[in-house]
Amino acid sequence: MELNPQKQQMADESMVRNLAAQVEAIWPQERELLARHRLPEDVAILDAGCGTGEATGRLADLFPRSTVLGVDVLEAHLDLARRRHAALGDRVRFEAGSIFELRLPDHTFDLVACRHVLQSIPRPERALAELVRVTKPGGRLHLIAEDYGMIHFAGSRLGADAFWAEGPASFGARTGTDMRIGRSTFGLLRALGLGSLTIDYVVVDTLRVPRGTFAAIWEAWRDGYTDVLAAHSRFTREEVLAHFEEQLAILRDPDGYAVWLVPVVGAVVG
Repeated sequence: MELNPQKQQMADESMVRNLAAQVEAIWPQERELLARHRLPEDVAILDAGCGTGEATGRLADLFPRSTVLGVDVLEAHLDLARRRHAALGDRVRFEAGSIFELRLPDHTFDLVACRHVLQSIPRPERALAELVRVTKPGGRLHLIAEDYGMIHFAGSRLGADAFWAEGPASFGARTGTDMRIGRSTFGLLRALGLGSLTIDYVVVDTLRVPRGTFAAIWEAWRDGYTDVLAAHSRFTREEVLAHFEEQLAILRDPDGYAVWLVPVVGAVVG
């Protein structure tokens, strides 16, 4: 089975824009959830599937005496991450590696973060088991597990609810991925024997997030995923584009409202 079926989309320049916009939208609320754990400042952190390092540097800033390792499969993203965070020196490192087979010792990290990855890969239970393996006893998992059934637009004439219910589900079925992994992660972690689970939600909406930032996520999705959504769903390319353009118009309209609920799943490793 192909373990990275969205590699082409992840490597596209639109993904760089997407990662930057997503962290701007999500981090202000996410950092409060992390701070709630009251972890010491000198923790060892793994950012698994770190992409361009957008969150890696923010984790290093949040925990000023921490050491942070970012791991990703895309060398181009890692090169960009290294350039962006060179000023942090040896405290932040980036290495090539697969979330399915981390070349790291057992029980190494106090905090293991995995953001915006689980919905893009098959066999998420295997990846989660690997994340648990490298977490110290008493350490924490911090997972942003996207769920495209938690996107809602008011006033959509084209039927945004049906688009987000059907399009990603069809795409996921064709690629062996779960585009609603946010609601499934609790059960996967329980099956691994984990307790002390928490599920919170970052609310990305047109009240909490600047409209331009919210729209930048949708623009990147439009540019990176229109063709594959059309290829793997009942929607034609023209219909996919029409949905994205209508939703972008709602996001930009001062009277428009939209919300994306982003599950943030936490667990203590025993």
